[in-house]
Amino acid sequence: MRFAFIEAEKACYPVRVLCRVLQVASSGYYAWRKRPESKHAREDEALAATLKVLHRANREAYGSPRLHQEMKARGFAVSRKRIARLMQKNGLLAARPKRFRRTTDSSHGRPVAENTLNRHFHAEEPNQVWVTDITYIWTWEGWLYLAVVIDLFSRRVVGWSMAKHMRLELALDALKMALGERGPEAGSLLHHSDRGSQYASKLYRDALNQRGIACSMSRKGNCWDNAVAESFFATLKKELIDRDSWPSRREASSAITEYITLFYNAKRRHSYLGFLSPMEYENSFTTQPEKKAA
Repeated sequence: MRFAFIEAEKACYPVRVLCRVLQVASSGYYAWRKRPESKHAREDEALAATLKVLHRANREAYGSPRLHQEMKARGFAVSRKRIARLMQKNGLLAARPKRFRRTTDSSHGRPVAENTLNRHFHAEEPNQVWVTDITYIWTWEGWLYLAVVIDLFSRRVVGWSMAKHMRLELALDALKMALGERGPEAGSLLHHSDRGSQYASKLYRDALNQRGIACSMSRKGNCWDNAVAESFFATLKKELIDRDSWPSRREASSAITEYITLFYNAKRRHSYLGFLSPMEYENSFTTQPEKKAA
């Protein structure tokens, strides 16, 4: 450890001075420098270089669990503890979430649905349960609002919409995109949201009824009843929004679309899915032998 400190500080102080202060022989330091690096140290150096590449390739969003899965997928037989140690040594940190506020306006006299979902955040097949919510993003032009629809089966974002307002159209456009992309069968889908005025409006409920979609809503003021949507927003802000400033709504909107389509849905490893991405998880489901036969 003392020789390594001398090696790091020798550009600032003479070696003989450092050796005297640390009470080591300068001959011992020079012998240490000539000593060949151990096999373990060489392996650590190579692993660290790979980790740096994978960390950057995944938007510097991954901690040791997901980077461990990335390394395993590439054939590296390395423990998670070793990866965590190398990440710490090389300053590879996962992004941390910031606190955010709610955007729900439930102070209205519109009818609300029962909490049918009741925090059962699991679905056996695609298009059985969708959850939806709205969040906000600050830009230099003002607020940009984002509505998403997420399939609980794969945690895939199947519909989204952005606008400078939180009016009904924002939520409806996300729903229309999800319906167009997924085409769920009538009577097979449960739709869960909070009690926001957008989701409780007659036009939104009519859009659900016309497609035979059952409606579920969170209890008043209970964000945990819609935890999957809240979790996605926290991840989006941690891994994208809070890392930069956004001069315009257009730039923020473009970056969010790219994040959802190219990273979150297609590539980002999800712990709930056994560290597969949402698209990989859906593909593994549709290629099962019994599904093929069906």
